[in-house]
Amino acid sequence: MSIQDSISRREFIHQSARSAAGTGAAAILAASILPHKVLGANDRVNVAVMGIRSRGQAHYQEFCRIPGVRIKTLCDVDERLFPERVKEVANLQGKAPQTEVDIRRVLEDKDIDAVSIATADHWHALATVWACQAGKHVYVEKPTCHNIWEGRKMVEAARRYRRVVASGMQNRSIQAVRDAIQFLHDGKLGEIYMAKGLCFKPRDNIGRHPDGPVPSGLNWDLWLGPAQWRPYSDRYVHYNWHWFWDFGCTDLGNQGPHQMDIARWGLNKREYPRRIKCAGGFFAFDSDQETPNTQSALFEYADGKILAFEVRGLYTNAENGITIGNLFFGTDGWMHIDGADWKTFYGRKNEPGPCSKDAADSADPSNLAGAASEGHFGNFIDAVRADDWTLLTADIEEGHVSSSMCHLANLSNRLGRELVFNGRAERFVNDGEADSYLTRNYRYPFVVPESV
Repeated sequence: MSIQDSISRREFIHQSARSAAGTGAAAILAASILPHKVLGANDRVNVAVMGIRSRGQAHYQEFCRIPGVRIKTLCDVDERLFPERVKEVANLQGKAPQTEVDIRRVLEDKDIDAVSIATADHWHALATVWACQAGKHVYVEKPTCHNIWEGRKMVEAARRYRRVVASGMQNRSIQAVRDAIQFLHDGKLGEIYMAKGLCFKPRDNIGRHPDGPVPSGLNWDLWLGPAQWRPYSDRYVHYNWHWFWDFGCTDLGNQGPHQMDIARWGLNKREYPRRIKCAGGFFAFDSDQETPNTQSALFEYADGKILAFEVRGLYTNAENGITIGNLFFGTDGWMHIDGADWKTFYGRKNEPGPCSKDAADSADPSNLAGAASEGHFGNFIDAVRADDWTLLTADIEEGHVSSSMCHLANLSNRLGRELVFNGRAERFVNDGEADSYLTRNYRYPFVVPESV
């Protein structure tokens, strides 16, 4: 049993903080001299959003809804996006934001309190580490990291520089989901022995595209960032990068982190599984796509409990009416979670039990988080104002572990075999080939440092 199993979440968080603080006097000194503003409850929080095409657009829209938050800068390597996005932000907050192509210039701005990162996956870790080193708080989208090693570096940077670093696992801020998880943790379905995550999201054929000239207004070198150099092609920009290993993490690592996080949370597992087996492939289309569109993963914990995850990227039925969601199986019954809706069923006759409607009827309406995004972004701003990362519903450590579960499954799929993982060391057991995938070769100067 992991030591985390025997302590509360808050105790675990503070123990992690003490551990990080004890890594050496240099880390403590660096954090103590790092210049940053301490914000009061009524102070304005200046935010820069990095990556503004789709998810990043949702980021600034949500931040603009929070009183006392201002979008000061929009950062994107594609300048073609700026006119429309600047106009939208100006309409939302009454003042136009600045624009910048290079995140390094943004981080030089001492007025920026926080950076919200919604870039392609391969940029998440480096941008987070750089932001922490510059004294900025960070909200980073899922998957928090592109590989397991760099996810750990993000956690280390957050602790060393004492920054609030939130992961985009929005379900942890939905009150109905929190109620469902508490129901499981209270033992009301008996012992939970298995959780299942579902990602049934049909994807279109991306086809085949030749290399070509870089479009005017796009900084291709900055777009590639930490990834190795390759010629430009519109097969990557702006969405289909998800389906190439250098940039994305398959749908298991794209949509999957949300449901993986709920599954792990409901099982009450803060440690990694011991055994991982994932099979999958790319079916149906003639395409440049590198990653599978169908995957089935099975994780086994040291105590024998099971987490299963299934990705269906083609045409499929729902499972108990769910296409994106979770199922939990206990010794007394089972639970269905679909967004903010949850239901329970008991015994061999599947007799209906308590559900989200019952919880909502008895809950204090003022305590409901409402929409996932509003509650989650608000939680981040509250933690930033308090300068207290333990207030986060989805701290970077939680995001790292849930994202890394997806990486473990993808790696088993790529290697075509079962893997055995040492979660404490975050390395595989006597498996140098698998260990070689824990990190990547970074392209100078876009290097995630060994010592953050």
